[in-house]
Amino acid sequence: MDRRTFLEMLVGFSAGAGTGFMLTPVNWKLMDDVSIWTQEVWPDFFAGIPERGKVTHADSVCDLCPGGCGITVRKVEDRVTKIEGREGYPVNNGGICPLGASGLQLLYGPWRVPSPVRRAGKRGAKAWEQITWEDAIGDVVKRLSDLRRKGKTDSVACVVASDQGTVPQLFSRFMKAYGSPNLIRAASAEDTNELAMKLMQGKKASVAYDLEGADFILSFGSGLIEGWGSPVRVIQAHSKWRSDKNRATVIQIEPRLSNTAAKADKWHPIKPGTETALALGLAHVIIKESLYDIYFIRNNTYGFNDWRAMVMAQYSPEAVSRTTGLSAENIVKLARAFAKARRPLAVWGRGKGTTPGCLYECMAVHSLNALVGNINKPGGVWARPPQVATNRWPSVKQDSAARTGNSKPRLDGAGTRQYPLVSSRPDELPGIINKRPGAIQVLLVHEADPYYSTMDSSAMAEAFDKIPFVVSFSTYFDETAQHADLILPNHHYLERFEDVPTPIGLPKPVLGLRKPVVSPQFNTRYAGDTLMAIASRLGGTVAQSFPWKDYVILLKQTLGGKWDALKKTGYFTAASFGTPLGKFEFYAKAYEPVEAEGDSETYPLTLIPVELMRLAHGAIGNPPFCTKTLEETELKGNDLFVEVNPKTAGDYGLAEGRYATLETPRGKAKVLVHLSEGIMPGLVGMPKGLGHTGYDDYLAGKGASANSLMGVVEDPISGLCATWGIQAKLSSV
Repeated sequence: MDRRTFLEMLVGFSAGAGTGFMLTPVNWKLMDDVSIWTQEVWPDFFAGIPERGKVTHADSVCDLCPGGCGITVRKVEDRVTKIEGREGYPVNNGGICPLGASGLQLLYGPWRVPSPVRRAGKRGAKAWEQITWEDAIGDVVKRLSDLRRKGKTDSVACVVASDQGTVPQLFSRFMKAYGSPNLIRAASAEDTNELAMKLMQGKKASVAYDLEGADFILSFGSGLIEGWGSPVRVIQAHSKWRSDKNRATVIQIEPRLSNTAAKADKWHPIKPGTETALALGLAHVIIKESLYDIYFIRNNTYGFNDWRAMVMAQYSPEAVSRTTGLSAENIVKLARAFAKARRPLAVWGRGKGTTPGCLYECMAVHSLNALVGNINKPGGVWARPPQVATNRWPSVKQDSAARTGNSKPRLDGAGTRQYPLVSSRPDELPGIINKRPGAIQVLLVHEADPYYSTMDSSAMAEAFDKIPFVVSFSTYFDETAQHADLILPNHHYLERFEDVPTPIGLPKPVLGLRKPVVSPQFNTRYAGDTLMAIASRLGGTVAQSFPWKDYVILLKQTLGGKWDALKKTGYFTAASFGTPLGKFEFYAKAYEPVEAEGDSETYPLTLIPVELMRLAHGAIGNPPFCTKTLEETELKGNDLFVEVNPKTAGDYGLAEGRYATLETPRGKAKVLVHLSEGIMPGLVGMPKGLGHTGYDDYLAGKGASANSLMGVVEDPISGLCATWGIQAKLSSV
């Protein structure tokens, strides 16, 4: 990483920080304090560090977020002492984010599940008894066998973090062989991106952005340097945009001054939830002034005339200004600047891209890229086809029980007549379970934490009480694991082999290989091996569907001729996806705004979630290093700050640093108030990633969970969760 990129990444930790953020004595002192403080919090973490010994380095791939960064691990003997970004790795080229650098804390810290454990008290009481792998697998097999005998295979559900790669596909295979259609992928912007590509370009694909090649980036709320996509890759691209040689204009559209907005060339605050209207308003100007790519529209699109008529009739700058709060003059200027750029790129995916969002909003933004003809071109949007890892696998064998179970409708309604477009609706799961107690008898969870990360997590907590048997394959004592009946712990990512398909948003195909760089520290197993052992004990066609001796043999077979090269270099790249450009279809459908839940008279403010680079909020809890670097206006002791505009504070008698009660239709929390001109009046910004109850006494109890205050608002087209905020009120304590 060059000096400019290094500074950009570190400055990105704090909006408005100067370029010398890590070059002052104060901040080097902070790093020393973090080291000392970590020793006090986790004293056992430092046990076993050799004073001297042979120093070696090993390469692998990080899995703490979907970014898939290459890492180099420094070891003294067999003890990991440091994790750095891997030089030359095509995703991050030597860079690493704060979460990735904290990986060794998760390897040796107290969050690890040391062996299979069975619940020994009430759920959530953190009372466990250690059991053998034989007994643990026997417990699962007994439950699954009983349901099979009763013809209730469809009452088993499985939540996975992703459907890409061999391990998620093993879980998918298991569900098909067992007889349940209820494999559920954790929610993310990928759900909506894939659906938009299917509708608009007629193919199953995700969206990839050539950020490095664009010269005008128009971001609709994407937290480009908050951790969106592959975080280090985007930060390095941002550094490139700032250089004289590759200068690019960055425009950020969102209601709050995030780090991305602070470092953009221009920040346009608009009312949350009105991004669709703005995208169509920009299209209005581009069409009216004939700034669109006529050749591309004429030869590569369908439905443009009807879409143009709708846009011109309903989305004039004046009308869009009333909706969004952005002046008509600025709308016209922005549209002209975007259309006249050589390689303009409109980017969609709110925050870090961890929520599905509104389908029509995604389609409206993607339409801007089509309007300027920048699809499957350098500096533009690329269709990323699915990377099939199972083409060398034999077909799944199914008996009558499996065929009957798989023929039944999915519990979440995905793929049915009501919701035909989507394959999974994870945020709807708690509401469905609470309405239909007993619908799920067994829940399997791999690499996900639905108890914490699902929107309306309070409803998910209620739903867990209605599921008789929950099995977690987690490496850590996360919330889902803490509320499971059985934990079958997976190896830590530094202890295992696993394939890593192309990370989200990357336009260049990269297949990475996660390799063990240290021997297993505890009595854990590959999740793939555990699943195959369960299948073997179930017998019949379920066992026959898993002919491999172990997971590593399966991985070698799957990768075929790439295995030796991958084991040696750690990754494989191709020049491009090589996908043909299909006809782009415009959808002439009037904008249906997704409203925030709640009565504005009772709840006059709007709560929006805030995502920070230094605050993990998905399946991984925030490690001590990251938490210690939070600002004192974000977390103070165990108290969470929310951002409020001074005008709003004055209207409701709120003051800087004072306690207040934040309440929504879904719950309430005690918070501290931080006044900021960087958030629009009438809004309350709440960081995501705190309010944990799992992990340990260090992380648990700090702040409140934003998801516990949010509800699920269904997208009118897709049926996915389109929640972007919720009505709220804030009152002094």
